[in-house]
Amino acid sequence: MDFKYIEQLLERYWRCETSLEEEAQLRAFFTKEEIPEHLLRYKDLFVYQQFQQEEHLGADFDARVLAEIEVPVVKAKRMTLTARFMPLFKAAAVVAVVLSLGNVMQHSFFADVKEVAAADTIGKQISAPSVALSGDITVTHEKQILDSLHRVNKGKEVKE
Repeated sequence: MDFKYIEQLLERYWRCETSLEEEAQLRAFFTKEEIPEHLLRYKDLFVYQQFQQEEHLGADFDARVLAEIEVPVVKAKRMTLTARFMPLFKAAAVVAVVLSLGNVMQHSFFADVKEVAAADTIGKQISAPSVALSGDITVTHEKQILDSLHRVNKGKEVKE
């Protein structure tokens, strides 16, 4: 037999340059009983490949695998619209509590102050000029109005 050709095929096999027919020739060669001693080390590889090609999965393989695998239990929970918006409701409640506490704390700090606080006048329209009380509580309401009108008139004269 021409062992030189087999050696050339082996060289091309290791470089991944053989065709399927040439690989079949190599397998057929290594399944024979008479193999030269220097090529015996490759026999196991080609015999193993042929042995693995002959083995196939049984017809009941799919059934056995599916029997071994547990069916996953899906625990689906039906959610109502209220349950979906519950985190939003909680966030709105927290914001409302924080704003309410801030408002209560602001009024409790300024409760003893008789003057008008700047935060209290924001957003409010004042129709008449306001006069801050300087601590003299005995001043009558009419006197306060006259004093504020007098100051307004002075302001108009200065601007003109």
